[in-house]
Amino acid sequence: MLHVALFEPEIAGNAGNVARSCVAVGAELHLIRPLGFRLSDEAIKRAGMDYWSEAKITLHLSFADFHEAFAPKFATGRVFSLTTKATQNYSEVGYQQGDVLLFGPESRGLPAEVRNLTRQLLIPMRPETRSLNLSVSVGVSLYECWRQLGFGGKNLP
Repeated sequence: MLHVALFEPEIAGNAGNVARSCVAVGAELHLIRPLGFRLSDEAIKRAGMDYWSEAKITLHLSFADFHEAFAPKFATGRVFSLTTKATQNYSEVGYQQGDVLLFGPESRGLPAEVRNLTRQLLIPMRPETRSLNLSVSVGVSLYECWRQLGFGGKNLP
């Protein structure tokens, strides 16, 4: 199973969209507190649509809690942060089941001390573009992982 982690997400709608994408590929969503919204917010449920109840979601009280839960993945370089600060393209990595994709908050991205604990990857953009929407970034990178893993073994057209 793939893991998607949102570090201190700020926008309920983005988290809902990410949850929906996770359900679509069978990934687990990890939300790292503090959150910029309540899990009961209508916006998160609206974005997640009827998939919200199907999403496998783990809530971590802090980054330290998340880091402890995934210590073996951090130690073996299987936690990937998606950041505009990286030089390696996200599609140049050979993904494995159990990998973790870590994303920062919408307004500021991941802090350097968190990024530096991970393998940093870049989603290429034109130079005049600052960033992609969080849920778009998750979708792009999550589907690349899933593609490399054979789309869950399904024979898709």
